[in-house]
Amino acid sequence: MNIGFIGVGSMGRAIIPVLLAAGHRVAAWNRSPETLADLPGVQTLATPAAAFEQAIVISLLADDHAVREVLLTCGALEMAGKSCIHIVMSTLSPQLMSELQTQHHALGIALVAAPVLGVPAVAARGELNILAAGPNDAITQVQPLFDVLGKKTWRLGERPQQACIAKIAANMMITQAIESLAEANALAEHYGLAPAAFTEVVTQTLFACPSYQRYGQNIVNRRYEPGFKLHLGLKDINLALNAAAPQGLPLPAANVVQSRMMAAMAQGLGDKDWSAFASVRPGDSTTPAPAAHTSPTPLPGSPARPCSPVD
Repeated sequence: MNIGFIGVGSMGRAIIPVLLAAGHRVAAWNRSPETLADLPGVQTLATPAAAFEQAIVISLLADDHAVREVLLTCGALEMAGKSCIHIVMSTLSPQLMSELQTQHHALGIALVAAPVLGVPAVAARGELNILAAGPNDAITQVQPLFDVLGKKTWRLGERPQQACIAKIAANMMITQAIESLAEANALAEHYGLAPAAFTEVVTQTLFACPSYQRYGQNIVNRRYEPGFKLHLGLKDINLALNAAAPQGLPLPAANVVQSRMMAAMAQGLGDKDWSAFASVRPGDSTTPAPAAHTSPTPLPGSPARPCSPVD
């Protein structure tokens, strides 16, 4: 397949070689073209609009604001042919995803939301879990790509918003797993039990799953080299709180996590792994009061900056 790729961050850099190895052709745009220099076989595009000249477009932009700036404000979608299928793999607000669906429908373009579960190392092995929602026929057409990139595609409905909210909720659960590990280790340590011993017990018995095992080791070893950066995790917990607010849903555990993440950001940990917020103790003087529904990116309808590329 001929694929246009928009936004080549750490996940994009892991995904593109997998697509190339499977025989697909990739033409990519990124704000920093030099990012593509060490991805042999990738054609570099001058504008994001040029990606929509391909039959399939994958966008992996950082957040709502980047999507609004790159795809909506600058009119990139208008370049797409009627047979084009746009796969959005970013984690976006359900409000923006609904807006994108409306615009795609008006232009006659198929929109598939396909955020993923897995860090870049998992993506590089083609072992992602892909959360897909959108028109069934469009998902069927791009399923060969999903089969290359993931070990399973989870079809969650015909509205792209459904995959979006599944990813937001799942990421919220991961942050709460990190919080539970941090609190439990602190309790164990205060009674003289080595955190390494405690973590080994719970991650091999009650919570024998990748998230607890991976982040438990980060906490025990106090090593937070990024798989998924903390500032992006804060964006996602804000998305969860913002999605819950209009429904009148309280998310008390999410508020605790948000507070800890904001404190970690204040300590300069934004580019560390998102589990680094576990190193911020409750009651730390740098911990701000919970600020539910605070979002670092504009919500749909907010003014966007002039068209300048964002990856």
